[in-house]
Amino acid sequence: MMMERLPTKLWVDALVRRAQVAGAAAFVLQSGDEERGDVLVKVARLDGTAAAYIPTMNMEGERIFIDLIVQGIGPEETAVDAYVRKARDRDRDLWAIEIEDRDGRHFLTEPVEHPE
Repeated sequence: MMMERLPTKLWVDALVRRAQVAGAAAFVLQSGDEERGDVLVKVARLDGTAAAYIPTMNMEGERIFIDLIVQGIGPEETAVDAYVRKARDRDRDLWAIEIEDRDGRHFLTEPVEHPE
């Protein structure tokens, strides 16, 4: 059964708060559509590497996130930043979030698919 999704602004606020409570820095780089905007989450490890995560649906219709390293984006932070810039230019309704965490924690509560 597919559940109703939270408004994107509320979801983003919760993600930023989780990161901050855990001692990471989190910033909204771009605010998108408050109700249904897509989200891109960048996690900077503060060592020149980073990861990017985008949402998709799994086979059961549940929202999950994909680590974009599976598409060859990262771990170099410059490559992740270039992707984020292009995504922001392409979609003005996109929410772009940056989390700075030396441990590389993303603070997503949804399942995350990583490369095998």
